[in-house]
Amino acid sequence: MSAKSILVVEDEMKIARLVRDYLENAGFDVVVTGDGEAALASVRGARPDLVVLDLGLPGQDGLDVTRELRRSSGLPIVMLTARGDEADRIVGLELGADDYVVKPFSPKELVARVRAVLRRTEAARTTGADVLRAADVEIDVPRMRILVAGRTVDLTPTEFQILSTLVREPGRVFTRAQLLDAVHGVAFESYERAIDAHVKNIRKKIEPTPGRPRYVLTVHGVGYRFADA
Repeated sequence: MSAKSILVVEDEMKIARLVRDYLENAGFDVVVTGDGEAALASVRGARPDLVVLDLGLPGQDGLDVTRELRRSSGLPIVMLTARGDEADRIVGLELGADDYVVKPFSPKELVARVRAVLRRTEAARTTGADVLRAADVEIDVPRMRILVAGRTVDLTPTEFQILSTLVREPGRVFTRAQLLDAVHGVAFESYERAIDAHVKNIRKKIEPTPGRPRYVLTVHGVGYRFADA
């Protein structure tokens, strides 16, 4: 099996080299770039398996790059950021990042996060039945393809895992902790807000009426369930 390829987008070369060295030692193929435009070009040309993306880039920052990537791709993204405020982290998740690591960080932890997101991506393709159906939603698991009332919807690997977990058992109420466990995530400092951010993204993509969920329903004080009728 060929090594997974990682694109590291980081303008501080000392940090970029450190991340590259740890990822390469872990068996990954690594490409490094230092700005947003070059990152987007590299994604189009090299088609990496995952992006480690610094938010504080010159010019087009990491949030702008994430927005651009999410217009056309479910490519896994791990954000690397000095912005320790929870609101900034939640914005990144709501834009479609799969995970984040806050500077200063442990390179070993970053490698663990990258591996966890890649495992999540693989698990999304291989876990359970080949095709899941509930209400107007159909999920082709091996192809990671989702149809909602006949319309194709693109989700990130984390969003795919959360929706698949809910669709697999319509009507069952999942707590946020259970959903976090289902996607094999490493613990967030505020995991409840992280799951809420991912669910918000899923709803934007699959719900027919904004603000009036039909498929992914909130069970107040507990978590979420997929509509069973």
